[in-house]
Amino acid sequence: MLFLTMTFWLLIVVLAAWGVRTLWSGMVKPRVLNIVLLPGTLVAQLGHVLGLLVTGATVTNTALYQNESGEPGTTQNPKPRIPIVGPMIIGMLPLVACAAAILIAARFFGQQIVASLGDQHPPVTLPTTMAGVWQLLHEQLTMMEGLVGVVVAALPGTWRLWLFTYLVICLAVRMAPFPGTVRGSLGAIVALGVLASAIGMVSDLPAGLVESGWGMLSLTVPTLLLLLLVSAVVRGAVSLSKLIAANG
Repeated sequence: MLFLTMTFWLLIVVLAAWGVRTLWSGMVKPRVLNIVLLPGTLVAQLGHVLGLLVTGATVTNTALYQNESGEPGTTQNPKPRIPIVGPMIIGMLPLVACAAAILIAARFFGQQIVASLGDQHPPVTLPTTMAGVWQLLHEQLTMMEGLVGVVVAALPGTWRLWLFTYLVICLAVRMAPFPGTVRGSLGAIVALGVLASAIGMVSDLPAGLVESGWGMLSLTVPTLLLLLLVSAVVRGAVSLSKLIAANG
């Protein structure tokens, strides 16, 4: 169940980041958005290029900023030499790079916020009843409320806390898959869960690694869900205002 739950929450992270990225792209020009998210874009691009190099794929048109669209440039149809697994590696490494950067940022800049979160973390078991689903949703709202409370209590604070908050948002949003790597990214998460489950039958190592990294989810999941909720409300309010103005 632990590895199934890990797979579920990683999928939530990627899909929520994708949703936030899409909503923001509809409200802010890509050039502006890419500049704001530059630290996350840089880390994700490094992961993307590393994935291309590891799989023997062709690296072309990779850039932090494209003059035509303002979006980061990625290699389209890279043709990795490793079949099936290659696209998964290419899709997964940007996510891994961003997650590692969040851990580093937490280590050097955000210990106060991380410590204040305490025992708040996504549940390690998934619900099997409708009541359990509602309970899960309630727990996520509670986590978002707790995260807001911790950040508000910590800010205004030192420049380290401001920098950490900014970096977490940039890195979390950039966990969204690049164009052309969606299937590889989602497939890699599922494959990782299956592989960890298989190894976990004969070794405790995968379970230990998952448990040690579970704290990262306690920061990333509520951050992305909160951003997704706020972005959806703002996007809906703006669209509704335009509709009323056009028909008023």
